[in-house]
Amino acid sequence: MTKLRIKSVVYLFLINIIGFLSVILLNDDVLIKEKMAYSAIVFFTAVVLIYSLLLIFKMGDVYLYLLATFLVSIGLIMLFRLNFEEFGYKQTAWFFIGIGLFLISYVFMRFIKIWNKLLIFYVVCTFLIFLITLIFGQNINGAKNWIKLGAFSIQPSEIIKIFYVFTLACFISHKHTEEHFFERKYFSFKLGDILMSAYVYACVGCFAILNEWGTALLFFLTYFVAMFIYDKSLKLVFVNGVMSAFIGFLGYMFTDQIATRVKIWINPWKDMQGKGYQITQSLFAIVTGGFFGTGLGKGAPYSIPESHSDFIFSAICEEMGLFIGVAVIISYFIFAYRGVKIALKTKNDFYKACAILLTTVFAFQTFIIIGGVIKMIPLTGITLPFVSYGGSSIVSSFIMLGIMVAISSN
Repeated sequence: MTKLRIKSVVYLFLINIIGFLSVILLNDDVLIKEKMAYSAIVFFTAVVLIYSLLLIFKMGDVYLYLLATFLVSIGLIMLFRLNFEEFGYKQTAWFFIGIGLFLISYVFMRFIKIWNKLLIFYVVCTFLIFLITLIFGQNINGAKNWIKLGAFSIQPSEIIKIFYVFTLACFISHKHTEEHFFERKYFSFKLGDILMSAYVYACVGCFAILNEWGTALLFFLTYFVAMFIYDKSLKLVFVNGVMSAFIGFLGYMFTDQIATRVKIWINPWKDMQGKGYQITQSLFAIVTGGFFGTGLGKGAPYSIPESHSDFIFSAICEEMGLFIGVAVIISYFIFAYRGVKIALKTKNDFYKACAILLTTVFAFQTFIIIGGVIKMIPLTGITLPFVSYGGSSIVSSFIMLGIMVAISSN
């Protein structure tokens, strides 16, 4: 086991050396080269220090952390190549903030034991953030999902995601509490299930108002999986399945954005220079890269819209090749496997629910965005965890990672 851990770090080190050195050598500006080299060295030093800390103090599942840092490395290499000053440097800074919050969330989750008693607090925080977003949010690319704080912009949905998971975990853990008021039945459904469903549909409704359909889908799929796992009769699963199909049909019929995305998904070639431009350029990039890629700096990722965020997977496949693209996907599979393993080993009902829900969020978020850029499913605008550019995304991902590692140590 120790040899495997050492090998893992060595392989991660080699990936960083090859990737960052290639990008540094591509740049002609000496000052930019120095900044890149400094950022890369500091980044990997921080990765190794935190890894050593996890090992020495036996803080939990170190492989989750290694997988996350591998994904961050691939993302950073691509962002360095695209634009170091605008994307790479800022993402490195966000990584350090994420690492700090990873440690804080770990400590809080590990040593504070009242998280399952704060249901009302989570619900209030969820809808308070929705209200703030509705009032102060800015409309970007058709969705009102950003709030500006001076020079910084934050995506409130990334914060809501954590409260959402904790809320569902509270409802689910109460299922195992005998004679709890949530066990009362109304119309053959338990009160807890009715309230949880109301909370979920309220969240999905708020995202619909904000025109943020990708996150709405993510939230609903996470809830659906939770019901499938925890509802013994599967009655609620059936009811929600029928309701989701009905709502999806209404959305297609009466919402231009959903209808347009479905039509583009079916045939993006019909309007290649218009509404189908994003997905067609994404597919061209992936095919152009082939198995081994065009090489860093040899592709044309700038032709892909949002190649630093929504379509970063396409840019990676173009310049690093399908082999690296598959390696990224396999990393998410292993990450999900480790998350499920943590959930199965945990005895505390609340922690078990948190672990499985967080794993589900990571898994579905990955599937939705990668499935969208390869035309498996209609495209939705969410980020690829740990890889895409974005402060809110990487910070929330590391907070959730810290929670999962803390649960693994219990």
